[in-house]
Amino acid sequence: MTTYVDSSALIKLYVREADSADAAEILNADPVLVTSWLTHVEVRRNLARLLEGVTLRRAQEVFEHDLDCMAMVNPDERMWRAAADIAEHLGVRTLDAVHLGTAQHLRIPSLTFCTFDLRQGQAARQLGMHVLGC
Repeated sequence: MTTYVDSSALIKLYVREADSADAAEILNADPVLVTSWLTHVEVRRNLARLLEGVTLRRAQEVFEHDLDCMAMVNPDERMWRAAADIAEHLGVRTLDAVHLGTAQHLRIPSLTFCTFDLRQGQAARQLGMHVLGC
């Protein structure tokens, strides 16, 4: 199995939120995690917004280690075009469309899309993806 991890799921590993335990269980269940480099930007931004001091530095260290264990995708032109189509047709937010377009163009038949963003999860289901989290 392979799980594409959205930023909304990954941030829950470093910042205690309502669904943090659920996110950890989902992500620990799959040894093959993949995400976009966009996740690097989104999670670092949110860590800096939500944490400070030693807690922030520790979360950043753990996050960077976790990314080293994931397959990181650099969206190519096909993925950007897919993201534009998804945003236009499904009305999702821009960054959500980038994640969806990236996951879609990985063309992994058994791919699971992990998100805790309800709108993004609905869009992923409309695209035929198996969704965990929300």
